[in-house]
Amino acid sequence: MMDRIAVTNQKGGVSKTTNVINVAGALADRGLDVLAVDMDPQGYLTHRLGFEDVYKADPPTFADALKTPSDHDVGDLAVEHAEFDLLPSNIDMFTLEQDLIASGMLPRMRLSNLLEGADSWDVIIIDSPPSLGPLNDNVVLAAETLLVPVEADESSQLALNHLLRQLDTLEANYEVHIDIAGVIVSNVSFPLDNEQEASIEWFESRFEGHVPVWVVRSRAAIKRSIQAGGSIFGPDAEDTDMREVYEEIAEEIANG
Repeated sequence: MMDRIAVTNQKGGVSKTTNVINVAGALADRGLDVLAVDMDPQGYLTHRLGFEDVYKADPPTFADALKTPSDHDVGDLAVEHAEFDLLPSNIDMFTLEQDLIASGMLPRMRLSNLLEGADSWDVIIIDSPPSLGPLNDNVVLAAETLLVPVEADESSQLALNHLLRQLDTLEANYEVHIDIAGVIVSNVSFPLDNEQEASIEWFESRFEGHVPVWVVRSRAAIKRSIQAGGSIFGPDAEDTDMREVYEEIAEEIANG
């Protein structure tokens, strides 16, 4: 069975999509076949990777596949990127969340059912929407292993506590065990100010002895790679010291 990893945090602005792209790039750089899944109706991952036309494509789309998973094959919906494959978001996913809310608990397993036969990849990494709702529940239940991106501030600490409570609820309702593979503190600027330093210490203390906490510094090379539609491991990417951090994350996933 392939590894499924979700990058999730209901808080916006914590670099979920940037981390998905660079973790996927790091895994692909190790020689693994990777599928990135864009579960966010806003389609930031799809747009960042240069597939704006696919985001507005006519059916059948990812949105249709989430309505009736047994009628669709992920391989028919995925598109090829230079570094890894992508299951692109679609504009029709905006209405899907309300349908899932009205349908109760079982639809929260639709992504899991859809990915069940997706055996063409070694790793599937899922970009989640910035909310705690049925789409995000689908992501968590499909992966059961999470990378949690945060920023070095107090609001990210609060959001993390909300996420942990939500995970407890999902574990109880669906009788599953959800693992956190690591926490990624993103967009960190040095020298640290007092809030950043205190926040990083809080995350390290909160997870000490349980999971790694990685710190990704703010780097222009990361922003330029994303703007160019790829990761810092792409063929034309600039060299940056943050490659080592993402290589550590990829190693944790590959060996986990």
